[in-house]
Amino acid sequence: MQHAVGAPLPPPQGPGSGPVGWTHQAQRLGPAGPPPSTPPMPQGWSGTAPQHAPAPVSRETTGHVQLPPGGPVPMPAPPAGSGTGSATLAVLLIGPAGAGKTTVAKLWASRRRVPTAHVSLDDVREWVCSGFADPQAGWNDHSEAQYRLARRTCGFAARNFLANGISCILDDAVFPDRPVVGLGGWKRHVGPGLLPVVLLPGLEIVLERNAARSGNRRLSDEEVARIHGRMAGWYGSGLPIIDNSAYDVETTARVLDDILARSIASPPAW
Repeated sequence: MQHAVGAPLPPPQGPGSGPVGWTHQAQRLGPAGPPPSTPPMPQGWSGTAPQHAPAPVSRETTGHVQLPPGGPVPMPAPPAGSGTGSATLAVLLIGPAGAGKTTVAKLWASRRRVPTAHVSLDDVREWVCSGFADPQAGWNDHSEAQYRLARRTCGFAARNFLANGISCILDDAVFPDRPVVGLGGWKRHVGPGLLPVVLLPGLEIVLERNAARSGNRRLSDEEVARIHGRMAGWYGSGLPIIDNSAYDVETTARVLDDILARSIASPPAW
């Protein structure tokens, strides 16, 4: 049944006539009456009354950030001054366990004058918690597959950092005699602008640093010696090599920056 506009609504037919929690419209609105008048505008104010339509939501207010596509990283332009300066770089720091790759990479990244990120392949591999294929238990199909996945993930991260103007240094124990964990995969995932540098101190230094490690990052002396021996294959490869046996971390980071500046000016053939 229809009712005239402004007429009071009929009362409910009993306490159980509406849904649970339902309040009758007459109780909410009260008695019918004229609509409230528009409040007067402030003195001296001119213009139209504000329209109360909802304001459009800006993408900037939602926290959404549009990422440009991360393409293959090109070779950066040579820096104007000493060192790498403000050049946007993709660096791969290679070395055996105990060489100090992660420590040097973090310090080099933190001391640059431009935004620079550090991505460690070992850290990314250990994102896998349940079912982690530890290479110390034997290199097999599972550990190789997880390594390849981690390298692709690192390469994707590096491309996106650089696409947004942030340099990136990655570290990994890349073997010169093993294609599975070779440079070709890194170049394929990051791009031709990737700058590889080898960090290779003496065996005694590597053994001493490895002994200070804990957990699954600590290897047996035999494994450390075996890895170090294979890393010697980088000599004669054409890649720049830093023997940081007698360098502290700060000195090594400075030497790394100088070598990278020379690599930009004269890229290594690899």
